[in-house]
Amino acid sequence: MSSLSELYPIPAIDPCWTVPQDFNAAFDFDYGPGRNSLMHLYQKGKDMQWDAVSRIDWDLDLDFDNPMQLPDESNALFGSPIWEKMTKKERRELRRHGQAWNISQFMQGEQAALVCAAKIVTQVPDLDAKFYASTQTMDEARHVEAYKKLLQKFNVAYPMTEPLQHLVDQALRDPRWDMTYLAMQVVIEGLALAAFGTIRDMSQNPLTRMVNAYVMEDEARHVAFGRLTLRDYYPQLTDAERDEREEFLVEACYLMRDRFSARETYEVLGLPVDECVAWVEKSDMMNLFRTMLFQRIVPVVKDIGLWGPRIQKAYIDMGVMHYADQDLDELAKQDESIAAEIDAEQVDARTAYVKAVAALAE
Repeated sequence: MSSLSELYPIPAIDPCWTVPQDFNAAFDFDYGPGRNSLMHLYQKGKDMQWDAVSRIDWDLDLDFDNPMQLPDESNALFGSPIWEKMTKKERRELRRHGQAWNISQFMQGEQAALVCAAKIVTQVPDLDAKFYASTQTMDEARHVEAYKKLLQKFNVAYPMTEPLQHLVDQALRDPRWDMTYLAMQVVIEGLALAAFGTIRDMSQNPLTRMVNAYVMEDEARHVAFGRLTLRDYYPQLTDAERDEREEFLVEACYLMRDRFSARETYEVLGLPVDECVAWVEKSDMMNLFRTMLFQRIVPVVKDIGLWGPRIQKAYIDMGVMHYADQDLDELAKQDESIAAEIDAEQVDARTAYVKAVAALAE
């Protein structure tokens, strides 16, 4: 297959999206030792580089009936009159397209992160931040590669959603370097971590679980990078400047929370779109999922000092304030531990396979 866009079921998708840029490239001629926290993160970023070709077992396949082997209860239409009327084949296609839509948005978000990380390398004034952002740029390229290979197994893919594209556009157009961090490292990466974790923990398919666990291992560092940098920078801003960032954050959080209706899949499958979206909007599953999406964002926002009345009011309205005291370092350790467990499972599986083959030869 020459291009993943050949799998888009939506016609006339522009193969190239360009965003005009207006910012200064910054060189740091001080070459100082750098902040210990960022240099430690940079070293960790170097140490934990991995190869998507060799670390992931691409010989594993997806279940045609339920690619990621997720429970039907995780589908937002489960239990609806539309679901009850569906044939077995129609439910199978809804699973495949719905799950492919999710993975597609992961991939599209990773390319956005790739471009934003490259912008940070160019724009951020401090060399230690440039060093780490360069490792993140490589991470994001690897993530795009992994999700692209995974989507080829679904045999269907979807373009970037309009809400995600709108937020990425804002992150890239804004000439202030911290706004790119805020949109990408805090909001998009924070939401992605929670969404990846849902599939990692619920999927019974070893390939999809593997891909998401390995990506999460990297993304936890990326969120930490934004947290460390912005925590140092935001105390230097005026109240008016912090208020502006909080206003942006509130808008971005609502925008991203409401982007998961997957309207495009219902259109492609010929389902009654408005009826589907109306059911999804009121479903308990979707409301729970949308709440869980903020478990990594809320504590970061509190930690970097954007914790004024506007932010707190929005998080109370979303029902996510209980995440404010989450231990982000502990969550990152869990992400690394689960990735290591999956590595060990792969080794055990290969060892068992070799022994079985050897026994047949005896």
